[in-house]
Amino acid sequence: MADQQLPAPKRFITGHDYDGKAIFDTRLSDEMPTKILTNYSFRLGYVTRGIPVDLTGDSDIKTYQSYITEPPGLALLGGSILRFVDFPPGGGDMHRTLSIDYGVVLEGEMKLVLDSGESRVLRRGDVAVQRGTMHQWVNTDQEKWARMMFVLQESKPITVASSGVELKEELGGLGDQVRPST
Repeated sequence: MADQQLPAPKRFITGHDYDGKAIFDTRLSDEMPTKILTNYSFRLGYVTRGIPVDLTGDSDIKTYQSYITEPPGLALLGGSILRFVDFPPGGGDMHRTLSIDYGVVLEGEMKLVLDSGESRVLRRGDVAVQRGTMHQWVNTDQEKWARMMFVLQESKPITVASSGVELKEELGGLGDQVRPST
């Protein structure tokens, strides 16, 4: 993978001291674990299990720590994932997860392409609410890398109301690089 020339983002985790005052929790590095794929760079910002999230006794931090060395699949059943993805110039892979995803463009310009052929261009600060649809992310710049931040949360099984067709996860070209949702 070519040098992407985007600075590594940092993640800061807060918590509480003995008296309940807010502090920065420094047990984990501010640097996020990174997985380099053939055409992407994935950074795992945070992972939680269950809704509502259990923050007592640092349960959420323990959950996240358990995924640092063995990251979850693209989406996490019964939990949420905060992920940063760096995209090289050009196209990506058409895929679907059974999740609701909030995708925010942080750097560059991204085109969201749907399997219907419809598309929208998102610029810095724009957000897409991805509701279990087949989609592809395309970095519109021919030279510079782009970065997005995603929050993914599992959805119930998705059935198309008009036809009764039940949709399944489809990883497309990502399937040989990322695990299915776990």
